Amino acid sequence: MTIDYRWRGPLTDPELDALHAEGFDHPLRQAGWLARLERHSLGWVTARRTADGVLVGFVNLAWDGGVHAFLLDTVVAPDARRRGVATRLVAEAADGARAAGCAWLHVDFEPHLRPFYLDACGLRPTAAGLLAL
Repeated sequence: MTIDYRWRGPLTDPELDALHAEGFDHPLRQAGWLARLERHSLGWVTARRTADGVLVGFVNLAWDGGVHAFLLDTVVAPDARRRGVATRLVAEAADGARAAGCAWLHVDFEPHLRPFYLDACGLRPTAAGLLAL
């Protein structure tokens, strides 16, 4: 499978809604992605199968308007997993953050994703705090 990765690649709300629902195993909902991305994101990375243009991966890069960027919603379609797509999405997002002058890339993750983010993507563990609201 050949994949085309794009910084701030074009998207539609329905295709991202579908990928998010499939990738995170929740019901399909209309999230209004494009408006949220334009309002809150430094950028995002899309991954599309070259053969048919189907969206198979996505990561959002939120930021504070300064030197901190935050990975959110890293998702890969089940049929495209275990092929390095997510690792490449994170690498492209890091490149986009670096090019924008960010100095720090943050990500929160569940314990089972530790090998992915720390080993495959090269992030370092850090102390952090979280308050459930």
